[in-house]
Amino acid sequence: MSTLVKIDNLHRSFKIDSVTIEVLKGIDMEIKKGEILAIIGASGVGKSTLLHILGTLERPTSGKVYFNEKDVFKLNNDELARFRNKAIGFVFQFHHLLSEFTALENTMMPALINGLSQNDAEKKAKVLLEDVGVGKRLYHKPGKLSGGEQQRVAIARALVLSPELVLADEPTGNLDTHTGDEIHKLLKEINKDKGTTFVLVTHNERLASKADRIVKMVDGKIAQH
Repeated sequence: MSTLVKIDNLHRSFKIDSVTIEVLKGIDMEIKKGEILAIIGASGVGKSTLLHILGTLERPTSGKVYFNEKDVFKLNNDELARFRNKAIGFVFQFHHLLSEFTALENTMMPALINGLSQNDAEKKAKVLLEDVGVGKRLYHKPGKLSGGEQQRVAIARALVLSPELVLADEPTGNLDTHTGDEIHKLLKEINKDKGTTFVLVTHNERLASKADRIVKMVDGKIAQH
């Protein structure tokens, strides 16, 4: 498998008043194209911070992140936003669907932002919502969907621009065991059918055990590969 993302000596610190808190302490890691990688570790070890930097939502204090051999943090903020919207999809524990929009409209949103026509965005969104098993719920708003259905819509939204990488932060953390297993099965199917690379941050070791590879974080560092 070739490398999709390479992380080189990544540090991230935050200053609170006069105190500097080091969250990431020299992360070196590679993510292979087409794999499902799980990042595990206790709360507060830096998993979500690492995911945010991987998703270019925040910049590192120092170190490099290469995406297809391109140093992404050399891009300015506008370029980075365009890159992020096209190349990376996000799925969060709390789905962050917009309550006033239907499942179809929520899924179309990134495509419309990226300049697709209404017609093309709608076609893509409908196919994806069918693929993830909510094709009969297109015109329901989030309040009328179950937790599992909402997360399926969030996954469709993450995939609408065919990103190479999808980052999922506790994607089943808010769901019961059965629904969580269904969501994980869906991610595996998408990975197999589309070749999408997934990075999952999770406390759930059972979920992590189903990934292709597990990375454990301890105190801001990678403890094992």
